[in-house]
Amino acid sequence: MQSENLIEKIRYQMPAENILFALSDFFKVMGDPTRINILWVLEKEPLCVSELAEVLNMTNSAVSHQLKILRVAKLVRSLKKGKNVYYELNDEHVQIIWEKALEHICE
Repeated sequence: MQSENLIEKIRYQMPAENILFALSDFFKVMGDPTRINILWVLEKEPLCVSELAEVLNMTNSAVSHQLKILRVAKLVRSLKKGKNVYYELNDEHVQIIWEKALEHICE
């Protein structure tokens, strides 16, 4: 009987299915080495596409494609400064996730 109560309690606390799918999509976006490299660089400094391309030895087009995926996933945001558009981590949540994941891997 107590086991049944525990099971029901856990089921009640589980996130809705759409939240689980969104979380799964989030980790899929984070699961690409190129995007991880971009996040690593942007964690250090906001950069424009051409600067990111130079640092990562990629084409502007390839960087732009990956940035679009990261923007849609709300991991990065763009800031217009004059004629240039700079990219940075979207908010402190992304930085915390990044730092905790790195800490976990390096243990």
